[in-house]
Amino acid sequence: MNAKIVQTPANPFSHIKPASRSLPFFFLLIFPYSNSPYQSGGPLQHEEKPHERKEEKEESIHNASYWNKKIHTLCTTNQNVDEALRLLDRLRFQGYRPNFLNLSSIIHALCNSNRFMEAHQYFFLSIASHFIPDERTCNVLIARLLDSRMPRKTLLLLNRLSDCKPEFVPSLINYNRLIDQLCSSSHPVEAHRLFSDMRIKGHSPDIVSYTTLINGYCKMGELDIAQELFDEMCEGGLVPNSLTYSVIIGGVLRQRKMEHAKELMTKLWQIMEKNKEDPFVKNAAFVNLIHCLCKEGFINEVFSIAENMPQRNNVPEEFAYGQMIDALCRVGRNHGASRIVYLMRKKGLIPSLVTYNFIIHGLSKDGGCMRAYQLLKEGVEFGYMPSEHTYKVLIEALCKESDLCMAKELLQLMLNKEDVDKIRICNIYLRALSLINSPTELLNVLVFMLQNECRPDVVSLNTIINGFCKMGRTDEALKVLNDMMIGKFCAPDSVTFTTVIFGLLNEGRVEDSMDLLHREMPEKGFRPNIVTYNAVLKGLFQQERADEAMTIFQEMESGGVEFNSVTCTIIIDGLAYSNRIEEAKRFWDEVIWPSKIHDDFVYAALLKGLCRSGNFHEACHFLYELVDCGISPNIVNYNILIDHACKLGLKKEAYQIFGEMKKNGIAPDAVTWRILDKLHGNARKLAPPLIN
Repeated sequence: MNAKIVQTPANPFSHIKPASRSLPFFFLLIFPYSNSPYQSGGPLQHEEKPHERKEEKEESIHNASYWNKKIHTLCTTNQNVDEALRLLDRLRFQGYRPNFLNLSSIIHALCNSNRFMEAHQYFFLSIASHFIPDERTCNVLIARLLDSRMPRKTLLLLNRLSDCKPEFVPSLINYNRLIDQLCSSSHPVEAHRLFSDMRIKGHSPDIVSYTTLINGYCKMGELDIAQELFDEMCEGGLVPNSLTYSVIIGGVLRQRKMEHAKELMTKLWQIMEKNKEDPFVKNAAFVNLIHCLCKEGFINEVFSIAENMPQRNNVPEEFAYGQMIDALCRVGRNHGASRIVYLMRKKGLIPSLVTYNFIIHGLSKDGGCMRAYQLLKEGVEFGYMPSEHTYKVLIEALCKESDLCMAKELLQLMLNKEDVDKIRICNIYLRALSLINSPTELLNVLVFMLQNECRPDVVSLNTIINGFCKMGRTDEALKVLNDMMIGKFCAPDSVTFTTVIFGLLNEGRVEDSMDLLHREMPEKGFRPNIVTYNAVLKGLFQQERADEAMTIFQEMESGGVEFNSVTCTIIIDGLAYSNRIEEAKRFWDEVIWPSKIHDDFVYAALLKGLCRSGNFHEACHFLYELVDCGISPNIVNYNILIDHACKLGLKKEAYQIFGEMKKNGIAPDAVTWRILDKLHGNARKLAPPLIN
């Protein structure tokens, strides 16, 4: 099929010449007529409104004050930087000379729109054309660009600015912010160069400059350089504050030098006591210390601080305990966090409800549901109630522990909560019960809901039916479905039928499931969807009824239901497990590949099927053909082949696949390395013993 040739419309303004040839080169770059970076297709794509043309014709092009205000309004009040750029574009072709106010407005507006790359680009172009604002404006713009947290980009701009305007000196605050960002992005050496440049420019580094740079080196494990900077600061007459000591302690802890760290901590408490520092600095020092201790695993030291409180009144008690809890939870030490809560309660302090909820949530997820429930009961005394998500995690954990008494108490507690959706709360409990084999309790909850005027909805009943099916009690599930169909409860939906059909298939009751699919569902006005058909296909393949499964697939297609990648995965996997690999290959060639409906799960199913049927080399060729067709299979597909090669003892082929994987830009994961390690382990076991 021949492509149509589309003629580009002639530029209607091509006969217009700029009124002045003395415009800075910057504006020819930054506001070009046909290649503006802020437009898709140039100004021709923007349809000028009649009032815009009238305004531009009536107002003098030399009225800089008017146009400055207009551009500034577009950038700030209207928040439409693209329109401001288009206006500048049009004005330039009428002879308008953009100024520094326009540049400042545009850069601020781009930053406000999170278009920091473009903001950097415009300032770069301004500097390249020697169109540079005064020092104050430059510092304001640099401070704005630093909000992007793109330190290397901003550093490059700062260096270019210094080259073009050697007399320019960035403010100390801008220097400190840029040093901090470079250190935070693991570039302390570049930060150190900037630190030296700051001195050359005439600035004297302050305590913030030194502390920031010391912190950067400590994070990289360069404690010797950090110590040199610390000594240099002291020799220069600067007195280290508590945050400086805290940062140094962090570096010492990373090198596991606990005795030295304890000595420095003693100094830190003394500094806090003697120096009349800003409370925020003391708080920051304490937070940094606690987080470093937790991150490096010195949890007992945190407990020691919690019990003795060596910082005294220099850090508020509630704040200190709150930070300990936060730090412990961040490293997964939820039981440790609950111990801090115990210490707080002994002193009559109440933890924040958010912090308390976080601990209970963490304990519930990490197998500490009993301790979580105990904290919950204690928390009710001071007004704590779990969030819905925490309730879900905790009640599921209690059900898995088969502690239904506690689970019921928790349910009742949540139902007594004000402004709560009671049906939803009961549904969460029903879902938790589905995880264990407790059909009686499922029915008890249903009765409880009816007795308490909490009428179960379709989600409640679907959850109960799903629970029965998982427990292998499809007769009870069918009774609930029948009650729904005769009007005792709310009407069933397609999810209800799909759940029961899949449950019947799992028990081998194929005829009953087909009766539901072909008779009951249509009679109730439900048409099976792709989810229903996928469930039926999976169930039939599990019952080794491949022929019936393929008949259902044909029925699905003739009924106008489009298959998806899940369908393809089920069929390929099912045919392969039924030892019908040739049919699976035909299905790929004739159905899946032409449809373009395939993903990594489909590839994995076919690869596993080929390997299982003894066609390892064919599986390799299949994967390589996918790559040749422009498809990038994920790491799982490569691992399947590498694993099978290892099982066959094909070391050379395993490393060949590994090489192809890396060549195609796929990095090995932990599973890959375990497979290869297993290969070498097998090789060592098979190797003959050495003869002396």
